[in-house]
Amino acid sequence: MARILTSLEICAGAGGQAIGLEQAGFEHLALVEIDEHACNTLRANRPSWNVVPEDLRNFSAKTFKGKIDLLAGGPPCQPFSTGGNQLGALDDRDLLPEVPRLAKECSPNAIMIENVAGLMAAGFSEYREAFTDAIKRLGYEGEWRLFNASDFGVPQLRPRVVFVALKKKYAKFFQWPIPIELPAPTVGEVLYEQMASRGWVGADDWKKKANVIAPTLVGGSKKHGGPDLGPTRAKRAWEAIGVNGHTLADEPPSPDFVGLPRLTVKMAALIQGFPPDWDITGKKTNAYRQVGNAFPPPVANAVGVAIAMAIQTAEARDKKNEKSKEGARC
Repeated sequence: MARILTSLEICAGAGGQAIGLEQAGFEHLALVEIDEHACNTLRANRPSWNVVPEDLRNFSAKTFKGKIDLLAGGPPCQPFSTGGNQLGALDDRDLLPEVPRLAKECSPNAIMIENVAGLMAAGFSEYREAFTDAIKRLGYEGEWRLFNASDFGVPQLRPRVVFVALKKKYAKFFQWPIPIELPAPTVGEVLYEQMASRGWVGADDWKKKANVIAPTLVGGSKKHGGPDLGPTRAKRAWEAIGVNGHTLADEPPSPDFVGLPRLTVKMAALIQGFPPDWDITGKKTNAYRQVGNAFPPPVANAVGVAIAMAIQTAEARDKKNEKSKEGARC
């Protein structure tokens, strides 16, 4: 029987990546997150998790050395997002440089970092190379890969870049996950139950119109943005499929509602691939920011399974070789 794999999660947010890795078989020894609202969400859903409410720059992973299989996280995306100024290393929210430090401190068997597709822009090529080289000098083999969340059953396109690195003994067994064959569910399919939950008579017609993959949810940041679905172009994309993106609703449409319905925080979480029973806590603005900035759990799960298989395959091979040596000595 394979042993339980462990993880240390940084910039954990509302738990999107943590959920996916939990589903992939990882046990979280700690989840570091500075935002109090996100910490409350993590604790509300998983009281047993060790949530560390701390600035990542002040966090040390030394106490976890030799105990961690996977160092994972989603550092702030604003330094690289096309919706921002793309200041990269000049942005005071850039926490990617903390990853090599933490990896050196706790020496995990693998590293998994996710961020926005903007990080793959040509202007950040030197930045990516410097990061990859820093990880490589620690004894890892790593690679960047761009995925669409819809390829793994999430009802929105949501391109995300994922960096995976493993110690050399595990790296040769790692294979990137392959997109699932079935098409992702549509907005109408995913949200129909919620839209109809208060008896809205227009829910059936709305479902037919919303028979497409969602535009990418835009989360905003503490510096900019409120409880809406993003800039003008994003709002227009949502309007085209029958959703008012200018604000979020407190509850689903009433029976006699007329017009374009708004999403609730719960609906937005479903669009991100969160499980239906995952409760995003806090007031609307803070809750939506948690959802909008999350890494879809199904994508995290797919990559997490691939990492777990590489580690387990390598360890099974080592165990088999050791038994062969023992047999030879006898």
